[in-house]
Amino acid sequence: MTTTTILLIILSLVVAGGLSFYQYLYNAKNKSQVNLFLAFLRFASLFLILLLLINPIITKNTLEIVKTPLAIVVDNSSSVTFLNAKEKALELYKKISSNTAIQDKFDVQSYQFDTDFEPSSTFNFKGTQTNLEVIAKNLKSINRNVIFPTVIITDGNQTSGNDYVYSFDAANKVYPVILGDTTKLFDLKINQLNVNKYAFYKNKFPVEVFLQYSGTKNISADFIISQGNSVVSKQSISFSPSKKTATINVLLPANKAGLQVFKASITSGEKEKNTFNNTKNFAVEVIDQKTNVAIISAINHPDVAALKRAIETNAQRKVTIVKPNDIKSLQDYNVLILYQPNGEFKSVFDTAKLAGINTFIITGNNTDFNFLNQNQSSLSFKMSGQKEDYTSSFNSQFNLFAIDNIGFENFPPLKNPFGTVTANGNVSVLLSSKIRNIDTNSPLLAFTENQGKRSAFLLGENSWKWRLQSHIDNQSFAKYDIFIDKIIQFLASNNSKKSLVVEHESFYNSGEAIEISAQYFNKNYEFDEKARLTIAVTNTKTKQTKNYDLLKGNNSYTVNLDGLSAGSYNFSVKELNSKTTYTSHFEILDFDIEKQFVNPDVKKLFQLAMQTQGKEYYPDQTDALIKLLLDNEEYKSIQKNNSTKMPLIDWVWLLVLISILLATEWFVRKYNGLL
Repeated sequence: MTTTTILLIILSLVVAGGLSFYQYLYNAKNKSQVNLFLAFLRFASLFLILLLLINPIITKNTLEIVKTPLAIVVDNSSSVTFLNAKEKALELYKKISSNTAIQDKFDVQSYQFDTDFEPSSTFNFKGTQTNLEVIAKNLKSINRNVIFPTVIITDGNQTSGNDYVYSFDAANKVYPVILGDTTKLFDLKINQLNVNKYAFYKNKFPVEVFLQYSGTKNISADFIISQGNSVVSKQSISFSPSKKTATINVLLPANKAGLQVFKASITSGEKEKNTFNNTKNFAVEVIDQKTNVAIISAINHPDVAALKRAIETNAQRKVTIVKPNDIKSLQDYNVLILYQPNGEFKSVFDTAKLAGINTFIITGNNTDFNFLNQNQSSLSFKMSGQKEDYTSSFNSQFNLFAIDNIGFENFPPLKNPFGTVTANGNVSVLLSSKIRNIDTNSPLLAFTENQGKRSAFLLGENSWKWRLQSHIDNQSFAKYDIFIDKIIQFLASNNSKKSLVVEHESFYNSGEAIEISAQYFNKNYEFDEKARLTIAVTNTKTKQTKNYDLLKGNNSYTVNLDGLSAGSYNFSVKELNSKTTYTSHFEILDFDIEKQFVNPDVKKLFQLAMQTQGKEYYPDQTDALIKLLLDNEEYKSIQKNNSTKMPLIDWVWLLVLISILLATEWFVRKYNGLL
């Protein structure tokens, strides 16, 4: 307290004493015990009131011992149970955390981790994923600006997250306690399997498989891919102590449309402790892209036959050549190729617009460009009667679909009338035209998309020479035919906007996050934030149905379906206000990533210890770990002086005391007839 405050308190004592003496003792004829008691009560109440008015600041000093944090983190994933280390993990945790000397020196913090990281002193070892990186992230935020040790009881086999070795702060030592049998056992393993999610019906799709061997002798194993009870691929692979890995590449036929589930497995005559990692299920969504294409032409030209051959190299394409006046029903076709249209094509254009059928317009010297200007608005033509040769220039920035430059600049020129071609609206140009190496700034091959309807334009005849030149350059028609097939694929797919758009995978691995998201648009195709979306998920085998609500995020509605068992599921997403429904299916493959290991990852844990200047330990070395922690002089307790300042007016009990003093004075005076 300051000098001024002390002087005011002394003055308060004098004032309170003077007033009390004057009122009860100065004029009193008989200084009885009652008067003395009343004078004391008045003095105490007045002094306390004056003291509250002065409001001195009371400072309180307390000493606090701050211990160094010791994080003990236990791997709660199911791989600990699978490696028969569950009991040992619990024993190690109790031994370290309950050690009296450890508790005296450290502030013991107990945590568990699998997919997530959380405080815990009980463990069930049922986690479906192992992510050691979350330990580093969380401990950095929990114990900021503190040097502290971390003990991690784990097998080190990470199944998700980034590499944890360099995620930990190098200033804080990490001491891994390695769980599991480190003895190298005989083991064959499918380490990784890569396959595309989608394949086209009646095509072949590639499967890449990485196999791994652990053992001390030469062996021969069979690698098999099966679908149901049928074997679709079988190979024999040899391993030895010097050859511990193998890569297999297989082309599998896509003979059935829809979701196709396969099983890859590797077996040998040797006995293995762990056979869970010998098999891996995978699935491919086979898309039936069957397309009927009509080439409509009023003239005979080699281009028509070349287009038919190029398109039909894909077994899913069927081409019909027809004259414009002979065509009966356009509804039978997915794509129309209008070759050098003229006035005879009037009914074809009108019907195609009404039916919303995508078109591929090819022009040439026999094209009626005035008719073309009247029946489409994507390109405007101002052409002369002079014929011209046009070569092509490839646009590498084209992004409507993936396409490679197959040597377009070296292809023979196309013939078309000379003139000006102007693009109206959003036109994507794949090939621009040149006349004797001079850019015309006009398209040669262009694509448009308007309100879900797609069109393509090739401005020139004699493209049959392109196919022939491609064969000369590559000894195969394949590159040119793939180029034409991609154009047909683009035109065969409509991108019309739907009110309910649902995004999901066709298959998931058991144990991984299963999230389905949806967007609902109102009649103006604006995202509707007031939509009410639900999803019903039905197991196709058990017929059990579960219902969930989709929760609104920033620009979508999502639902998390974690906890579903392996199997096939049908689901239906419904918007309750409009009754709009989307139905589909997905499959959860039976794959437990936590059962893929037979040994702890000693190498990674050793690297982690080195990176943080700690040391790795095995379960039988726990006493040495405890001794090291106790003897380490870096981790000392700190004595802190906590100074607390509080104004006297905040002391509520002082107001209570004043009330009691004044009330007592009043009752004493009342009792003695002094009022």
